[in-house]
Amino acid sequence: MSGLHLLSHPLRHPRWWALGFLGLCLGHALSVLLPIPWFSLLPIAGLWLGLAAKLGWGAPRHARYRRVWPWSLLPLALWWLYLYLSDGFGSVDLGAVFFHLQAGISEHGGAGRITAAVLYTLAAALSLVAFTWLIRTDKRWRLVEKVLMLALVAGNPLLFGLGQRGAAIVVEEDGAWLDRRYQEPHLQGRPASPPNLLLIYLESIERTYADRERFGDAYADLEHLGERGTVFEGVRQIDNTGWTMAGMIASQCGVPLMPAGLLHDRQFEPLEAVVPGIDCLGDLLSKEGYRLTYLGGASTSFAGKGLFYEGHGFDRALGREELVPRMTDPDYLNSWGLYDDTLFDVAVEEIADLEAEPGPWGLVVLTLGGHAPNGYPSRRCRERQGEFDGVDILYSVECTAWLTRNFLERLEARGLLENTLVMIASDHLTMRVSAWDQLILGERANTVMLLGPGVGAPPVTREASTLDLYPTLLEAMGFDLPQHRAGLGVSLLAPTLNLVERHGAEEINRRLTQERALQQRLWEGLTPQPRDEGNQDDDTPQGDVQGSAEQITETPRDKPEVEFPPL
Repeated sequence: MSGLHLLSHPLRHPRWWALGFLGLCLGHALSVLLPIPWFSLLPIAGLWLGLAAKLGWGAPRHARYRRVWPWSLLPLALWWLYLYLSDGFGSVDLGAVFFHLQAGISEHGGAGRITAAVLYTLAAALSLVAFTWLIRTDKRWRLVEKVLMLALVAGNPLLFGLGQRGAAIVVEEDGAWLDRRYQEPHLQGRPASPPNLLLIYLESIERTYADRERFGDAYADLEHLGERGTVFEGVRQIDNTGWTMAGMIASQCGVPLMPAGLLHDRQFEPLEAVVPGIDCLGDLLSKEGYRLTYLGGASTSFAGKGLFYEGHGFDRALGREELVPRMTDPDYLNSWGLYDDTLFDVAVEEIADLEAEPGPWGLVVLTLGGHAPNGYPSRRCRERQGEFDGVDILYSVECTAWLTRNFLERLEARGLLENTLVMIASDHLTMRVSAWDQLILGERANTVMLLGPGVGAPPVTREASTLDLYPTLLEAMGFDLPQHRAGLGVSLLAPTLNLVERHGAEEINRRLTQERALQQRLWEGLTPQPRDEGNQDDDTPQGDVQGSAEQITETPRDKPEVEFPPL
């Protein structure tokens, strides 16, 4: 009994519980931030405890307990916030956080992330208690704690991003670099027979999955579809385009989604419109007589999807609430909404109804199957692929790819794709999933392909961003654009160099941290605009104040070394 007593006695001492928990927290943090497996936290915690035992942390000679509060409590709490975001999403986009807070998250379907948030909050609270005990107990830690606090503040990417933005404003960096390059979308020429448009966004199904050496045949059905059309390789993701709403706005409006932020004059109320200051794909097509519909499995009230589509020319925006009544089995839902097999069934019937009426139509479909962290594979895929382990994202990627191919084949069999241009695109690169370590081994790219009459060419390989999909789609439909441009995008079907080719993605991202004029343009109408009493009447529309020629003029400082080719 005495031997057991001696072995168990240290485990009852709060010192080892506190140090052990801090070691596990350190191990978890490193496993999230570094490309190492999650179970590495155990040996890391072991090394921490070994070092603690050797140096006597928490039990110094001549110990004096002092009731002090550590300076590092808030920096540590902010690191926990960053770890939560990084663990759930892979890369942390502050723009996404701010936008969702303003646009609305009440219909969020990620129940797993809510559970994770609770667990992270509990772990953070316990770690702060343990760290406070260590600081109060061990004078050596009190001596270095202020230095640790500075290191935690300086090293936190969340604070670094905010600091970058603030510094750009304070030092008066060029806050209109992107806005000067914005081209008002204008249709100069029109096709004799305007084609219908089917735009399919595949949630998080990036082209990186096409690498068979890393991901096997998960992407094979999409590759098969690409052989029948034009595939675009090298479409990168720049900042403020890396979540669903941002990806759709980038590809339909040609701009990164810069949140309204302090420009929104009612900070604690939901947004009433999404990027009301610019014209997007729906605005242009609705003026051309298109009947436009959006279909998505999730709620249209989440993240402002309904506001965006209904505010930019779409006749209908249909999500979970509108589509569930159409289902034969209304209980067949995931935490977000409809499974993709159900959504595609609805889309087939929707297209049949649109085809039955005269005039061109446009349909945007947003899937859910590839959503991080594990995806939501449909029942038909489980019947085809076998049991899903609940974790393997490649299972879900294969499911979405097969359902997409099957969907288009069904439409073709019913003759519903005549004179229809199809674009298949990922809404953004995936966030953290089971294949994350393989995905980040090299450069990543979005899925983009065009299918339809007259479309078919070798793959187009060039550096680009999803901003370029807006003019590319319009020109593929047969519309003519000035300089092949719309928004900040340049058509990938034209030889004109786009922003990424001219300046590089890193430079664009750097400029985004400084940009203010483009942000004001996006949210014009939600923001109180300053008025020059001497130069503007009360009746003058705000949109007429700025001339488009002035907006795209470059100063000698800005002028790129490579000019646009003659048009």
